Amino acid sequence: MTAGIADVSNYNDGMRGGRVRVRAKIAQLDKNTLVITQIPFSTNTTTLIDSILKANEKGKIKIKKIEDNTAADVEIVIHLFPGVSPDKTIDALFAFTACETSVAPLGCVIEDNKPLFIGVSDMLKISTNRTVDLLRQELEIQLEELKNKWHFSTLEKIFIREEMYIDFKLYSDRESLYDYMYNRFEPFKKSFVRAITDDDLQKLTQIPMIRITRFDSDKADDFISKLEDEMKEVEFNLAHLTDFAIAYFSKLKEKYGKGRERQTELRSFDNIEATKVALRNTKLYVNREEGFIGTGLKKDEYVTDCSDIDDVIVFLRDGNMMICKVDEKKFVGKDIIHVAIFDKSDKRTIYNMIYRDGKSGPSYIKRFNVSGITRDKLYDLTNETKGSQILYFTCNPNGEAEVITIILRQIGSIKKLKWDLDFAEMAIKGRASKGNLVTKYPIKKIEIKEKGISTLKPRKIWFDDTVQRLNVDARGELLGEFRPNDKILVISQAGKLKVIIPELATHFDEDMVVLEKWHPKKPISAIYYDGEKERYYVKRFLVETEGKEEIFITEHPKSQLEIVSTDYRPMAELIFTKVKGVQKENQKVDIENFIAIKGLKALGNQLTTDKLKQVNLLEPLPYEEPEEVVPEELEVEGETRIKIQDENIQLDGDGQITLSLE
Repeated sequence: MTAGIADVSNYNDGMRGGRVRVRAKIAQLDKNTLVITQIPFSTNTTTLIDSILKANEKGKIKIKKIEDNTAADVEIVIHLFPGVSPDKTIDALFAFTACETSVAPLGCVIEDNKPLFIGVSDMLKISTNRTVDLLRQELEIQLEELKNKWHFSTLEKIFIREEMYIDFKLYSDRESLYDYMYNRFEPFKKSFVRAITDDDLQKLTQIPMIRITRFDSDKADDFISKLEDEMKEVEFNLAHLTDFAIAYFSKLKEKYGKGRERQTELRSFDNIEATKVALRNTKLYVNREEGFIGTGLKKDEYVTDCSDIDDVIVFLRDGNMMICKVDEKKFVGKDIIHVAIFDKSDKRTIYNMIYRDGKSGPSYIKRFNVSGITRDKLYDLTNETKGSQILYFTCNPNGEAEVITIILRQIGSIKKLKWDLDFAEMAIKGRASKGNLVTKYPIKKIEIKEKGISTLKPRKIWFDDTVQRLNVDARGELLGEFRPNDKILVISQAGKLKVIIPELATHFDEDMVVLEKWHPKKPISAIYYDGEKERYYVKRFLVETEGKEEIFITEHPKSQLEIVSTDYRPMAELIFTKVKGVQKENQKVDIENFIAIKGLKALGNQLTTDKLKQVNLLEPLPYEEPEEVVPEELEVEGETRIKIQDENIQLDGDGQITLSLE
């Protein structure tokens, strides 16, 4: 079985508290089907499937059914209900099931007959040092054996060359014979690597006569020379033991690695925030007057779907704000004017507010974002004067700034009772800011005159190829600046494309070849091989459908995409196959002039009847891209004082958008 994907960015020594995250490999077969083809080495298929079923029962994920088709290879098929996001389901599987596990690389070894808990790095150091020591001992033994061979070969050569064996008949006992041989070898004593022993002499006396008669001095010299070379090599390896050990480990990999390749894939992957992928399988309710929120208030006003790990943000009429966890029933404060799910990483949701300072004080306008809070703590958004009240409030997911109309109560000789106020003229500040003065007189009513557009700069989005995910943290390649309605274009090597919303939770296939900001009027050019007709075709088309994956080459099994380009004026080079020894010259193709823009499903024009060896994409022809006309963007900095006549305030209503009091 395969062993999943390990996050190399989290691999640290266990003794230093590091852990390794290991993930299953999950792919999307179609819009309603996922397949797991690798599982973490720390689990098994049964445990993994049980964890998925438990997460489904608890409402963390939502699956239709699960099939275990595991045989020689892992294959766990997960069927989703229609409408369930595969991308979020994949992240939820990592967050709430055994599809991702954390392993501490801490081992136990026996040292001096005692257990020793050490990290992987230390364990490898001990093991490597032990291996190096064994290699040193083996080299020393090998060198000693070579020296012995060289010593005896030299003895044998001198013994036969000097014909010492002829006088053996003159000596009747071993002692006198050995004395004779010691005396004969005395002139050659300095040429030996060690002293001559009785064992050496005994071996010489046992040499068969046939070997003596067939002795070849030149061959003996060659053999001795070869032994000397081997001795020099061993001595060199001993002097460079570290390099020798590295070569030894490399040879081990070459010899034993084939068929035993690593089963765990090492790569980096992003952390998954459980709150962002948790299935919102329950409903949040609110009792505005009494000040209760919770999932158990089923008779009260429905707010939104939520999960049990979500945070909730609540704004009260008296100017206080609180963030708390989802609960069955929780008191937050009477007279609630706004309640929603809170995302602490959201920097683009802007709150527009007008409040009265005290029971009869002046009114102030402010715009702010909420971040850096403590749960279950009340935060006063007003000037902290007793009797303060929020007169107008809106929540804007993309920093929208509306135009409102202020209507004052008729008091005394006030001449200007009505004027417009644009929130876009206000700077976005912290929640604790006092705001800008609107009027010191009572307000009768506040009405929306014009819905607002975003006053925030377009959001920059990057693609990190290391983890194959989108991000807003400037990691990887910048895809561009995205406004609320902007999309991204994704094209795969399989000849499929789709235009999607740039959500950070999106998963991308490994065969993706194009990922960029989508321009609806920018044509896509492609050259592909049609498996049925066995011909190359070129086509040029616009993408008109959003959110749906479509294939733009023929669906024959042998059809394949050669090149695809999103340039306005792409150029291609055709390299032909040599036929009967004749090589046709390369041909350049101006795709813009070769074919007009047609529909996505069109077959296209035949590119050539000749056999092609290769198709290359060249530098496009010059083209001046038309400037994109966008709504005016406002980025207000600093504080703006609004010069208007002051009067008094009161309002009523639902507390959400427009409030007024008579």
